[in-house]
Amino acid sequence: MPPPTARKAFPLRLDPALYAALERSAAGDLRSVNVQIEVLLREALARRGTKVALPEPVRRGRPPKET
Repeated sequence: MPPPTARKAFPLRLDPALYAALERSAAGDLRSVNVQIEVLLREALARRGTKVALPEPVRRGRPPKET
């Protein structure tokens, strides 16, 4: 069983027009809306001088064979 995710889940209420703009932006970057929101938040924090550690990259592909 994979380890539980280390992401924090919380409800977010957005204006429908803002969500539609996020959907268009995400589609243009080939991302999900959730990832697009994370990217935009990280960019905004970086512009304000707040350092945020990069997330651990997701391992893709088959898991290594157990010997």
